[in-house]
Amino acid sequence: MKKIEHIGIAVKDLEKSNELFSKLFGKPAYKSESVESEGVTTSFFKVGSNKIELLEATKSESPIAKFIEKKGEGIHHIAFAVEDIEAEVKRMKSEGFIVLNETPKKGADNKLVVFLHPKSTNGILIELCQDIIPKSQ
Repeated sequence: MKKIEHIGIAVKDLEKSNELFSKLFGKPAYKSESVESEGVTTSFFKVGSNKIELLEATKSESPIAKFIEKKGEGIHHIAFAVEDIEAEVKRMKSEGFIVLNETPKKGADNKLVVFLHPKSTNGILIELCQDIIPKSQ
């Protein structure tokens, strides 16, 4: 793993949360996008060399909606940047971690993502992410 890529925070109202975090950090979100496959809308803030991702559910059956229903707003996951996500999935499995999606899927911020089950990581949802490299034309 290279570094902490971002910390994901589940929020009920992205617009209100963007206002709050803009005041907290002294600057607006630098990016917002929807990830239809996950049923979320996200926004990203840059704080020094770190990123904070706010996630609002767009569907009642999305993982973020279920998280908020169960635990309320708060830290949802910690994401780590990796060079080779497929190699990391194999390594995680060999180390006994429970991988939620063995096939990387497209996530926010131009990333391929895989999640590790909190049951195998002391109760913390871990996201592994790798930059999607555009194909040469």
